[in-house]
Amino acid sequence: MRAVLALENGTWHQGRAVGATGIAAGEVVFNTSMTGYQEILTDPSYAGQIVTMTCPQIGNYGVAEEEDRESGAPQVAGFVMREDSPIASNWRATGTLHDYLAAHGIVGISGIDTRALTRLLRTAGVMRGVIGSGAVEPEALVAQAQAAPRMEGSDLVRSVTCAAPFDWRAEDDAAIAGFAIEPERRATRPLRVAAYDLGMKRNILRRLAAHGCEVRVFPATSPATELLAMQPDGVFFSNGPGDPAPLDYVVRNARAVMDSDVPVFGICLGHQVLGLAMGARTYKLKFGHRGANHPVRNVATERIEITSQNHGFAVDPDSVPSDVEVTHLNLYDGTIEGLRHKQLSVSCVQYHPEASPGPHDADYLFGGFINAMEQRAGRPARG
Repeated sequence: MRAVLALENGTWHQGRAVGATGIAAGEVVFNTSMTGYQEILTDPSYAGQIVTMTCPQIGNYGVAEEEDRESGAPQVAGFVMREDSPIASNWRATGTLHDYLAAHGIVGISGIDTRALTRLLRTAGVMRGVIGSGAVEPEALVAQAQAAPRMEGSDLVRSVTCAAPFDWRAEDDAAIAGFAIEPERRATRPLRVAAYDLGMKRNILRRLAAHGCEVRVFPATSPATELLAMQPDGVFFSNGPGDPAPLDYVVRNARAVMDSDVPVFGICLGHQVLGLAMGARTYKLKFGHRGANHPVRNVATERIEITSQNHGFAVDPDSVPSDVEVTHLNLYDGTIEGLRHKQLSVSCVQYHPEASPGPHDADYLFGGFINAMEQRAGRPARG
């Protein structure tokens, strides 16, 4: 079946429909990962986005319905490929990518020049787009793209956060036990972590559990007093979709948690929220960082980490207060990839140390969070 991807600048690409038929609107972005498409599809950080894979063929190892998902179901608005594999060549596969997209209502398109699309997005910046399958008129899709909501100012966290608090049980995730890597640093006793779910990937929970943490997950709208009432050893702010600027309710809670003297760690959107809570500003990147091969420099050690990334916003370096230091920098464009408060036990990174997909170079950051929680447990609370 014919499909069209139309962009708000008036251009459009014709290809073949993949997955569900219908209309899908969102911000069109690109991801440079060669594998990990199911993890990308199910990452809540991609809510509201049409993801273009730059790797020429996608789907050749199929999908593993339970093992490779980062949330309950695909979260992307739409999916774009140069070529979708009609077969699944992997012993773990439970089905094909096409059937998976169709079963979960994800509208996709293949057979277009993704290299040309990626060059356009790099040059002009990411833009709103619409995928339409069947008898659609490109000009009408362009108009729909131009009328679609912008990512700037959008609070997408409320649409992906959990409905109620819950305890993460590692034993309920036994399907991936054989694929988990051993942590370099494990807690000497079970540590209680209260986690804000801003759109959290499952592998973050897996890594916290692997490092010896007992995690209770809370909705993004939960007041800080509710998390602190469980007397946690640490508080975590997760990844998630959209613009951090309108998340004033999360930022207020982040400030309250920071003032409590409990160690705090954040990843991706959690990093941006903590940056705002520490007094910095955020801004939208031209085309963002999305992939599993992005180099980051650890400022203290000068070590280069190859990292998994997925974000379209960043912390403004000119706005970082004097009591906050930059800990990591992106080698592609020099943007901030990590922050640490000089007086408080607060640290955060823009990239994804939990990987899935991606390398495990930065898994040590979970060990740093463990260290902070154990050190705090050994001293009297402030105030």
